Amino acid sequence: MEIVLNLSVLVVFIPTFFLVSLTPGMCMTLAMTLGMSLGLKRTFAMMAGELVGVGLVSLASVVGVAAIMLQYPDIFTIFKYIGGSYLIYLGVQMWRSRGKMAVSTCTNIKTIEISNYNLAMQGFVTAIANPKGWAFFIALFPPFINQSQPLIPQISVLIFIILTLEFICLIIYASGGSSLRKFLQISDNVKLMNKIAGTLMLGVGIWLALG
Repeated sequence: MEIVLNLSVLVVFIPTFFLVSLTPGMCMTLAMTLGMSLGLKRTFAMMAGELVGVGLVSLASVVGVAAIMLQYPDIFTIFKYIGGSYLIYLGVQMWRSRGKMAVSTCTNIKTIEISNYNLAMQGFVTAIANPKGWAFFIALFPPFINQSQPLIPQISVLIFIILTLEFICLIIYASGGSSLRKFLQISDNVKLMNKIAGTLMLGVGIWLALG
């Protein structure tokens, strides 16, 4: 496939999108928070939803849907308030060592009531409802597309690279949260862990709703 052999594009594209993905943001903070409260393994469900959302946003930025969405900010407002309010609710529950995502203060064993579907939806909504993410993709992604070459192969390869880089960064953040979780459990600071995770979740929720 010709686009794969175009090293001049990949040499710029890969480090650019890796650095952007690695930069702390709502999705990365959410991954770290869930890694802390649920562990790395359970966080993969959120990552799946987030990657679907990022994939849709990146694809839409090429076909022009993003431009339409940016002209109608009310669409974002609905997603932002619903998603942000839910994350704020979870943050308050975690801060109080209650709810589905808080670590038990009696047994030091996390609850597993929250479903993988709900975790995936958290990731998906966070990715989709971020106007800055849409603006970034519509500004940065299309310039890497060569109009003189078949579009589908190019878009497929570049989106695959974006999702791979995003997944790597999500694992880095979630692993960091999981490591902190283990440290705090060893030191018997479960309530502190819940408060830290809850505060981060509150921050993501407020960021999503008001950003």
